[in-house]
Amino acid sequence: MAKVCAITKRSSLIAGGYSNRTRATQYNPTGTVRKYVNLKKKKIYVPELKKFITLTISTRAIKTINKNGAYAVLKKAGII
Repeated sequence: MAKVCAITKRSSLIAGGYSNRTRATQYNPTGTVRKYVNLKKKKIYVPELKKFITLTISTRAIKTINKNGAYAVLKKAGII
C-alpha cells in the first residue's frame, strides 16, 4: 500500500537538511531526509449511501471531511 492520501493525494517529500552553521561557513550538505505525511486509517460513514467506507487519509483530509461533509468530499475526490 502506497503512503498516499486517497483524498488530497499528498505523499512523502524529500527535504534537505542544512544546519545554520554549515550554511554560514561552507558548502557541506548534511544529507536529505524523507518526510512522511500524517496518514490515518479511518472508517467514514456516508449517510447518503447508508454505508461505511474505510480509507487511508491525511489528517488534513479528516478536517476537510468534518467541515464540508463526507459525501461532498468523497465525490469531489472521485472515490464515490
